[in-house]
Amino acid sequence: MLFIQAENMTKQYGTGENLVIANKALNFEIQKGELTLILGESGAGKSTLLNSLGAMDDITSGKLIIDHQDIALFNEKERTKFRREQIGFVFQFYNVIQNLTALENVELASEVSKNALNPRETLEKVGLRNRINNFPAQLSGGEQQRVAIARAIAKNPSLLLADEPTGALDYHTGKKILQLFQDFVKNTGKNVIIVTHNSLLKPMADHIIELRDGEIKRDYRNEEITSVSQLEW
Repeated sequence: MLFIQAENMTKQYGTGENLVIANKALNFEIQKGELTLILGESGAGKSTLLNSLGAMDDITSGKLIIDHQDIALFNEKERTKFRREQIGFVFQFYNVIQNLTALENVELASEVSKNALNPRETLEKVGLRNRINNFPAQLSGGEQQRVAIARAIAKNPSLLLADEPTGALDYHTGKKILQLFQDFVKNTGKNVIIVTHNSLLKPMADHIIELRDGEIKRDYRNEEITSVSQLEW
């Protein structure tokens, strides 16, 4: 079932000599229940595309249809509502609130969603049963990232977006985080899109979109998916 469709999607910044085309006439389709990697080097347009998919930025031209809605036509109020109700975000540097406990961080996000999951149960599912009442300063980097993932998942979003989510983590912790995303797709049938520069992660994904200089260079799907536990990089 088709979940996302981009048609000639373009995002540009500035004008005249300062014009930058970050995404140029992108065309792609993402099916329901896929884990998608957006792959490319720095400056390829990955984060710009992710921000557009999450309705954090509007696109300059084209269509961006998500769950039967062309979000390119949304006004600011509609984009805010869409982000609140349908999108979960996970960033590289956690963005957890330092003066709130792990549980309070997750509760804060779940309060804005109509169909939120239980915050305590969500933290337990990401392996933080014994850290629920700890503040971020009392948690390791990997544990803080798990809080961020639990916060995103607790919203029960139809689309979970992750921008270089393991970039600040060590190898073993990064693998655990990626396994959480893979399990989320498998267990819920919802969509995860991960931005990364690491091409060795390709076997874990259902779908890979490779960007270069703001354009799609390859768009393909894996016939067989490799568990993150079996990946080495």
